[in-house]
Amino acid sequence: MAEAVSRPVGVAIVSILALLSGVIDIISGVLLIFRADDPAVAAAFGGSGGVFAASIGGMVLGAIVVILAFGLWVGGGWARMIITVLQALSLIQSLFLAVANLGHPVGEWASVLVSAIILILLWTHSASAYFRSTETALR
Repeated sequence: MAEAVSRPVGVAIVSILALLSGVIDIISGVLLIFRADDPAVAAAFGGSGGVFAASIGGMVLGAIVVILAFGLWVGGGWARMIITVLQALSLIQSLFLAVANLGHPVGEWASVLVSAIILILLWTHSASAYFRSTETALR
């Protein structure tokens, strides 16, 4: 039987940040629904239907992120792979936008940095040992 490996701090940090992000997305989606009657908000979203679609989409995305956060917390390799793919795509997109918009790329470079840190934290030696041990324990 494989020896249990404790959760690395980097994995815990990424899990907590993902959980917070998902909860914020859910709350934002709920709050947006209540603003659907505001003409300025409705106009920005192309009508009240657009507001509802955006709010439901935000809540669904938030719920998915919360599930992924819990998956990372318990050492689910599936969650690690999904987060890795999403962060790699985010990194590529942010790099493209930072280079394409050289006049105001500060936010995009910050996004590149955050995505890179998340990827590094999820793929350190200690994180790999943690995910490997939890997968072995489930067998």
